[in-house]
Amino acid sequence: MSTQDIQQLIDFISQSGLDEVNIETTDLKISVKRYGQIPPPAPVAIVAPAAPALQPHVPIPVPAASTQVAPSTPQVDTSNYITIKSPMIGTFYRSVNPESPMFVEVGDSISEGKVVCIIEAMKLFNEIESEVSGRIVKILVENATPVEYDQPLFLVEPI
Repeated sequence: MSTQDIQQLIDFISQSGLDEVNIETTDLKISVKRYGQIPPPAPVAIVAPAAPALQPHVPIPVPAASTQVAPSTPQVDTSNYITIKSPMIGTFYRSVNPESPMFVEVGDSISEGKVVCIIEAMKLFNEIESEVSGRIVKILVENATPVEYDQPLFLVEPI
């Protein structure tokens, strides 16, 4: 992992609001912690193997900040939409398993109590039900990605 990759990881964590991230592979262990206003002397600890092994370059995906909009992208008025937010921290799944159909797609009509996704937390799979009736306008999270508490998951146009 290059210094640039590590810096991108640190930048991503500082923008995400996470306080601690641990990444461990067979050849590398990284622990990143954020401490309020006073930074610690060494916020990143990297433990490398005794004999350096060749590793393929694996880019770290860095999601674009939600406030950045491409100049050619038209602004969409979302003020009349209802946001379904994550009630917990975990991993977001759009279906029960990869072979199953997605719970909801853009354009689907939903009613109160309909399961819209699953969030896995500590090996428990929690069905997330809609608290509103309407039509799914946008899915804001990619399948099988981590989500935070109160993170927007779906935009719904109320009926």
